[in-house]
Amino acid sequence: MRETRIWLGTHRAAGYVVALGLTAVVTGAIWAIEQIADVANISMLYLLAVMASAIAFGSGPAIAASIAAFLAFNFFFIDPRHQLSVSEPEEWVALALLLVTGVITGQLAAALRDRAQKAERRKQEAIVLYDVVRLMTGPDLRESLTAVAERLRQELALAAVVIGFHGGTAAGLWAEAGEQAALGLARASGMAPKLLLGGGASPTPEHRGSPGRWIRVLPPHLPGRPGQTADRLHEVPVHLGDGMVGLISLVRSPEAPPFSAADDRLLSTVASQLAIAIERTRLREEAAEAEILRRTDELKTALLNTVSHDLRTPLSSIIASAGSLLQQDVQWTEDERCDFARAIEEEAERLNRLVSNLLDLSRIQAGSLVPQRGWYDLSALVDDVVGRLRAVTSKHQVIVAVQEELPPVFLDYVEIDEVLANLIENAVKYTPPGSEITIRATRENDVVRVEVADRGPGIPSEALPRLFEPFYRVQREGPAPKGTGLGLAVAKGLVEAHGGRIWAGNRQEGGASFVFALPLGEPGQAPVEAAGESE
Repeated sequence: MRETRIWLGTHRAAGYVVALGLTAVVTGAIWAIEQIADVANISMLYLLAVMASAIAFGSGPAIAASIAAFLAFNFFFIDPRHQLSVSEPEEWVALALLLVTGVITGQLAAALRDRAQKAERRKQEAIVLYDVVRLMTGPDLRESLTAVAERLRQELALAAVVIGFHGGTAAGLWAEAGEQAALGLARASGMAPKLLLGGGASPTPEHRGSPGRWIRVLPPHLPGRPGQTADRLHEVPVHLGDGMVGLISLVRSPEAPPFSAADDRLLSTVASQLAIAIERTRLREEAAEAEILRRTDELKTALLNTVSHDLRTPLSSIIASAGSLLQQDVQWTEDERCDFARAIEEEAERLNRLVSNLLDLSRIQAGSLVPQRGWYDLSALVDDVVGRLRAVTSKHQVIVAVQEELPPVFLDYVEIDEVLANLIENAVKYTPPGSEITIRATRENDVVRVEVADRGPGIPSEALPRLFEPFYRVQREGPAPKGTGLGLAVAKGLVEAHGGRIWAGNRQEGGASFVFALPLGEPGQAPVEAAGESE
């Protein structure tokens, strides 16, 4: 459609030539029919040529066809023949009717053609705008702009399109599409004469808006006449608020006609959509920054609460126990001194775990956590953790079920030790004394699964989505268990740093289940990331 418009715009005389040719063809057809039979009102066949000219080329060629039909019918078929004269008055009426009917028919057909073309152009304009809006929603703004440039180049049959921004969020962003020679002209638009699309009247409730008009712009240092470059190079400014943040540079082909009003409207609308997209990107970035600041503030608040409560409590216990041991006026028994020393040790270990979790969390959030991995026996790791936590799990029944002949796992021994320890301590906190805690390790395809299951009250459904968030603690009736809400968040970060996954859920037989999966591989070969199955 666009190519047809360009050809007709550069070959306007072709329509008149075709109209005269169609009239000649109909004249020959009428002559042939008259050799066979005498047909009344045979002159109406000329309306076929008139309508064809109107539909294909518009009202001008249609009127030319009507006049040519008037003259041809008079010259070849009305007595005296081969003369532009009429012997009978009624023949004048027939000729007049032929001319009037032809002109009216041609105008009506041309009007329908214009309406169809306008509808088609508006359809194409809507499609292009829809495509531009969809393209600008992509995650990569530079790729989106390149796609928009190529879409405009194809739709308007241009030699090149360059979209550049020099202000706002997208400052320095550049996208282009087209032929190299034309792109060179577009890139040097600041040094070349051009046509700039000025701002038109804004729409009102009573009046339509207008896209503006093209204004010739000449650089002050340009000597002589601008030549044909200014007729090929066009620029559409991209305005955001009261300022201009970018330009759409367009290079037309040498044989292409000037832009139509529909093209101007399309370009103005595309420029507006680009400005909206840039503004939307800026607002999205500001919203992301605001969300980061909000979460940082929440993290700081939670950290202050942790420091003010969870650090002060063990410190107070340590100070009290140490102060009691230092009292010279009290004679403590050996058992009492051991109790004070044990309290100091337990609270110091609690402080050590808290500080370690805080440090690990900060490294995870900073992205600086790099596991020092090697090939280790997972069964031995489980035994080490269970043995070290025997004092913590003394009031629970711990069951260990590790699959026999489990292959070595490529992991950081210290970090996975901490993951398993955090899961066991979490199970101890939220389950009643005397209940079972089961630790299982099995191989499933290319991953090894480690599960810590308990027989406690389970996890509330509303808590499952936030269970691994830092400082989040499940709210339950009664006194809250000791802890900072960091253990599961740290476990998640450490497992994911190994390319694994961790999740939690409720067991059908009652209680909660925490599972993490680590990728397996042959010694000497780095394993792929664990896929795992979600709960």
